[in-house]
Amino acid sequence: MASDRIFGLVTLITAAAYIAAATQIQTNMFSGEFLPKLFPLMIGGVAALSSLVLIFKPDPDPAWPSSRTWGGLFIAVLVLAVYAVMITPLGFVLPTAITAAILSYQIAPHAGKAALTGLGLAIGLFVIFKYILMLGNIVAYRVPTPAKLWDAISILIPFVGH
Repeated sequence: MASDRIFGLVTLITAAAYIAAATQIQTNMFSGEFLPKLFPLMIGGVAALSSLVLIFKPDPDPAWPSSRTWGGLFIAVLVLAVYAVMITPLGFVLPTAITAAILSYQIAPHAGKAALTGLGLAIGLFVIFKYILMLGNIVAYRVPTPAKLWDAISILIPFVGH
């Protein structure tokens, strides 16, 4: 109950800041005065109304997941963060295969099946993106230089680089 109210308050503050930022959107004479601001204002309004529901009508106290579940979620977020920065220096297939294999292993801990799932997903998605959807900027693999790898990894380390 308290967690819903805290989350609702944080969401209400965020929605108010979002609405305030939306009112500062620059417009030009071709788009009209209000049209570019309409969608962000609607999103902020829905978020504000939803947060008020959480504040004034919270659910009963939730059953929080075990520490093992939190650990699995932390690993998944970490793997996806590393994937996001490694896809540029290493290409698409290798980081996607490794990420999909790790996440598949978390769902069903069978190493062989997870590795095959990762490899199949990576190759299948590459074929779909490159040849069916014709996304020409996808590179299957790259041989990175140590400098490019360090640039990618330094994004994940606070206060280093970028």
